[in-house]
Amino acid sequence: MSESNKDTIMIVGKIVIISVVAALLLGITYVPTSAQLKINEENARTSILGELIPEANNNFEPIEGDVVDEDGNREVLYYRAKDASGNIIGYAFFKQQAGAQGPIVVAGGVDSTFSTLRGMSVLSHEETPGLGAKIVEANFQSQFADLPIASLGLSSSGGSIDAITGATISSKAVVDALNSKISEIEEAEE
Repeated sequence: MSESNKDTIMIVGKIVIISVVAALLLGITYVPTSAQLKINEENARTSILGELIPEANNNFEPIEGDVVDEDGNREVLYYRAKDASGNIIGYAFFKQQAGAQGPIVVAGGVDSTFSTLRGMSVLSHEETPGLGAKIVEANFQSQFADLPIASLGLSSSGGSIDAITGATISSKAVVDALNSKISEIEEAEE
């Protein structure tokens, strides 16, 4: 075997050993941190919901569906917000809706009679910076605070929400996400 072939084999061997060690280290650190990541995710969700319905004092009962994820956990459809006595004071939820450029994820809260939207928050989006991305700004989101459900629509369609100029699709996606999820919860709670 020539000297250059031996050098090549040595280099490939070292790369393989380094790759195996790196993969083992990654696997070793993934297992203990994945559980903590799930706990952190759930804490973040509860915190967001608590901002929408603060009277619940983070007392949110998850209502699960039939869909099971790869870890064997059931999908959470929505949450019942309860007061200290255990009375339902509202409902909170997360909803993904197609926007102009990609999915928009919103969190929302509605009172127990389904008459008032307590508030909403856009959690993630892929909308155009400077246009659709304005759905995360306070002047857009504040329109949804304590809004009668009957007024939950764009002003161009008779509702109370002023669409963002140049981003009607994004604005409509937020309104549609809230309306559809509230209707779904109301139907499930009947």
